[in-house]
Amino acid sequence: MPEGYQAERTISAIFKEQKQIDDVIRRLLDRGVPKDHVSVMGRNFQSETRISGFITKRDVILGGLRTGAIFGSLFGSFLSLLTGVGVLFIPFVGPIVAAGPISALLLGAASGAIAGSAGAGLVSVFTALGMPEDQAALYQTRLQAGEFLLMLEVPSDRTGEFQLLLESAGAEEINTIGKALAHPCPGPCNSPEDLSPEVRAHLSEEAQRVFIQRYNAVLNDTSDEFTAEQSAWDAVHQQFDEDENGVWSRVKVGV
Repeated sequence: MPEGYQAERTISAIFKEQKQIDDVIRRLLDRGVPKDHVSVMGRNFQSETRISGFITKRDVILGGLRTGAIFGSLFGSFLSLLTGVGVLFIPFVGPIVAAGPISALLLGAASGAIAGSAGAGLVSVFTALGMPEDQAALYQTRLQAGEFLLMLEVPSDRTGEFQLLLESAGAEEINTIGKALAHPCPGPCNSPEDLSPEVRAHLSEEAQRVFIQRYNAVLNDTSDEFTAEQSAWDAVHQQFDEDENGVWSRVKVGV
């Protein structure tokens, strides 16, 4: 992360066209925004490869999040610039390509917060982040219509700068919340208390131990927090199923 870049707020905005997303991501990275502080969601990324056959209702494509390099070849070069790209099935919206920190947050929330008893889809996820419900509902509607959502984590003192950049790139419905997206641990996880509340809430105590063990092992090998998080969720999904509350707590038979 660039020295002095402390993410404290999250700006979100809608873009109508994929080429606008491509352009704005490159501009943000040129301004020194770390790639793991940029998230994108959309359902209509242009792709020459049919992927619908891989998508299941409660799973991520091929069993876990994949690297941007793989999905970059499918959905456009800009995805290769971001971390942690995956595909999720979202109620009311359909298959969504998600890149950046939001993809891991959605992976942890599926299908509890996303497809909970209220059936609120993405609205419940966005409101949990601190977004007004009417804004969250609007974003879900715009995504459903085939437009794109960008979320950008920024220092408080640069909020205005990046809002202007997004506006100049064609952004609509710009909204700011007073916190960054959840990242699992600030470095190694020494105990469940180190996990972000958003991650911890979706894991039983046993699943928390599995998550932390895999996270720390991969972080030690790679020094890459995002790869560690992907691997940790993969380990949880291999050993547990979700309960009716969306908590990964049911040990799989034979594991």
